[in-house]
Amino acid sequence: MGILLEVSGLKMSFGGLVVLEDVSFTVNQGEIFSIIGPNGAGKTTLFNILSGIYTPTEGRMWIDGDVLNGLRMHDIARRGVGRTFQNVRLFGNMSVIENVMVGRHCRTRSGFFKVLGRTRAVRKEETQIREAALSQLEFVGLSDCSCLPATSLPFGSQRLLEIARTLAAEPRVLFLDEPAAGLNPRETILLSRLIERIREQGITVVLVEHDMDLVMGISDRIMVLNNGRKLCEGVPREIQEHPEVIAAYLGDGI
Repeated sequence: MGILLEVSGLKMSFGGLVVLEDVSFTVNQGEIFSIIGPNGAGKTTLFNILSGIYTPTEGRMWIDGDVLNGLRMHDIARRGVGRTFQNVRLFGNMSVIENVMVGRHCRTRSGFFKVLGRTRAVRKEETQIREAALSQLEFVGLSDCSCLPATSLPFGSQRLLEIARTLAAEPRVLFLDEPAAGLNPRETILLSRLIERIREQGITVVLVEHDMDLVMGISDRIMVLNNGRKLCEGVPREIQEHPEVIAAYLGDGI
């Protein structure tokens, strides 16, 4: 199992405020790698850098040996990086299936003028996009809702829809930013099973999450951030037993 994602010496500052400082880690192909830490630790900022929203002040990033620094968001997506957000971001004026079809955009070939001409190739590609979107909806358990308005779904289903839309882009690594936020215990269990099934599809998962039962139950390795710096890294049992992690984040109940 080789290294898929590598991050070295990452720093992010906004003016005089340093949000991340000298963060380095690797993620192996096919593993579930979780990042934990308190609010303000820099977890979402890290995701924003890796997905191309922010440009790091210092440091280098690679996916499967290809440098990510300097690439635009859609170029990073084409290289196999997908992500979800803390707050669900759906297209409210579109149906469920249309939201997932949008996720295929970085994998489409038809340009503006071909689309205007409605060529046979365009029509064929549209059919393929719809079929791929239906496949992802079935994978997350939302195939019966494909024609409904996206915002008519309950919150937990909207979370699943966002994951389906991201999977439609065929990512090699999927960044999930607090996917269990706002979910009830039953929905969290279903989410845990879904993440494991995503990994079974050969997709590497990087998870930012505050639900420690979820994190400890599915992670291969965990990295802890504290005040923008890497505190420690290890398998779940090592993190559970780390004195500084217990004192700062997990408490005595883990």
